[in-house]
Amino acid sequence: MIAPKASATAKTGADYHTRPDSQTKNKVGMTDELRQVADLITANINSTTKAVLTADEAARYMGISKSTLYKMTMRKQIPHSKPNGKVCYFDRLELEAWLMSNRVATADELQDRAQAYCAHTRTSNKKGGRP
Repeated sequence: MIAPKASATAKTGADYHTRPDSQTKNKVGMTDELRQVADLITANINSTTKAVLTADEAARYMGISKSTLYKMTMRKQIPHSKPNGKVCYFDRLELEAWLMSNRVATADELQDRAQAYCAHTRTSNKKGGRP
């Protein structure tokens, strides 16, 4: 008997061990993604618990780009420190206070202020003796 020839596309036993299958690729990809997520979580926890932040941490904390943050420091628009004259550091509590400054009133608050103002001016403009 003549043995059938193996086709060129047939896989040998060695091929199964040297080539990663799709499940292995998925596991490796998932592991990398989980590691990235864990790194992001760690970075967020660090930036919300640290008292003093670097420029990278401050930009991430505020949700702005690092270049925008540096522009704001050059214009002296945001509180920061330069202990050695070069590297910028940011106090997290000062950043929070700065972020919450210049609060915009709601429509209801503006309406209440307008009514209070009108009521006050009516009473202060009344002259005695007139009905």
